[in-house]
Amino acid sequence: MTAGGGRSGQLLRHGARGAAQAGLAVVHRGLRTWRRSLALRIGATTVVVAGLVVLVTGLFLVDKVSHGVLNAKRDAAINQARVGLTTARDVLVSVDAGVFEEVCDAQQQISEDLTAGGTSVGVFSIYLVSSSNTDCENRSHATTIPPALRSKVQLGDLAMQYAPVPQGTTRRLVKGLIVGEPVQAGTGTFELYYLFPLQDEEQTIALVQRTVLVSALALVLLVLAIALLVTRQVVRPLRIAAETAGQLSAGDLSKRMNTRGSDDIARLGEAFNDMAGSLQRQIRRLEELSRLQRRFTSDVSHELRTPLTTVRMAAEFLHGARADFPPELARAAELLHDELDRFESLLGDLLEISRYDAGAARLDAEAADIGGVVSTVVAASRVLADRHGSEIVVDAPLEPVPVDMDVRRVERILRNLVGNALDHGEGNPVVITIGYDDNVVAVTVRDRGVGLRPGEAGLVFNRFWRGDQSRSRLTGSTGLGLAISLEDARLHDGWLQAWGERGRGAQFRLTLPRHAGHTLVHSPLPLDPDEVGEDQFEEDLR
Repeated sequence: MTAGGGRSGQLLRHGARGAAQAGLAVVHRGLRTWRRSLALRIGATTVVVAGLVVLVTGLFLVDKVSHGVLNAKRDAAINQARVGLTTARDVLVSVDAGVFEEVCDAQQQISEDLTAGGTSVGVFSIYLVSSSNTDCENRSHATTIPPALRSKVQLGDLAMQYAPVPQGTTRRLVKGLIVGEPVQAGTGTFELYYLFPLQDEEQTIALVQRTVLVSALALVLLVLAIALLVTRQVVRPLRIAAETAGQLSAGDLSKRMNTRGSDDIARLGEAFNDMAGSLQRQIRRLEELSRLQRRFTSDVSHELRTPLTTVRMAAEFLHGARADFPPELARAAELLHDELDRFESLLGDLLEISRYDAGAARLDAEAADIGGVVSTVVAASRVLADRHGSEIVVDAPLEPVPVDMDVRRVERILRNLVGNALDHGEGNPVVITIGYDDNVVAVTVRDRGVGLRPGEAGLVFNRFWRGDQSRSRLTGSTGLGLAISLEDARLHDGWLQAWGERGRGAQFRLTLPRHAGHTLVHSPLPLDPDEVGEDQFEEDLR
């Protein structure tokens, strides 16, 4: 029993949790639809506002009509009582209040006289009270007359009160109005009560209520229909404009809105079309300028190859024979040789960046160990590291980490990052870390140099950008290395990101999918080294 009860409780909890989740899902869908649908918000707002207005107006009208009907009935009843006072006095002038039969006959006579010619007040009955009428056939009326009303009448005043009254032969109690007045006769004082059923008035009020309710619903629906129609006339062009804008942003610059008429919506469409046309012309102009720029860069780079080769041959000859030259000529030969290397590297970078601009770059991916690529880059950077007096520390896993990549491009990325860290590391160690999981691999390059100012982490990948403007271009790089590295990373569907803080150095992180076609959503290594901690950095150095 205990195990069965436990399972039942679990089922109930799971069922309640499932129902709660389903309810939350419905609420979220409703909120999303509410936020995205202008027509829904306008329709709902219109229904609420119109409903409140119609409700207040309907309640006011029903209240006024009800009071009017009841007040008219009350006035007619009072008039009937005043008219019947004379008739009652004439009948009761010779009636002995102590004789039961005479009192009952007088009551019957008064009722016949008052209703003989018809009345405007409708159906009613009368009840005559004296000191000896307790056995009259209409004695049931005695229980109908409220004591408070009888007290007022006995004081000699005409009084009235809403109270249940018997109707017809069934004597069923219905809502009614009772009017009482004292009648002075020679043999004593009588109490004459008029009992008016209010069934007709209730039916009239109910009819008015139903009419107001149906009219209110019809009015709300009509207002809603008008609001939706007007909203559709406004929202539909806006939706078309949004769709057209989306197609324009997707690259289809020929899309335009269809406009009709000369109203505000039509003017909006015309202004949108004018804007789209202007954008199309500007974009085409920029595309043409960009095409001419790319072609110029490519043509110049190619055309410089031939004279550069000739100059290179001459420079190599001079550099090889510099020992026979005077000191100043020997130094000039060395400078010529070094700057030709830089010039040749610049031409290569210009050609590579022009291929990316032209969309001609292709990825030759193959499975390779990222650790091997890092080792190759470190070996190639030893000379530069020795020149700067920096140590390169590698934190890599012992096992191979295969990645689908273009080895040449990834090696170029890491070479640029390591060279950049050595150039700006001020002789401090440079740490290379490899992290990976089943789908993603990351490599970070950390230095402890001058670092980056706030906002410069997003600028380092711009072409020809330099963090230290005082550095001479004769001793610096071409200014295209990080820009090309970023394009290489994007060609792999990867990320290349930078972090830096003035006085604490910088860190660059390359994140690549291990398998072609995988979309990156995270990186196994943090971009900010503070997320790992400075102690871990010091441990890497040790």
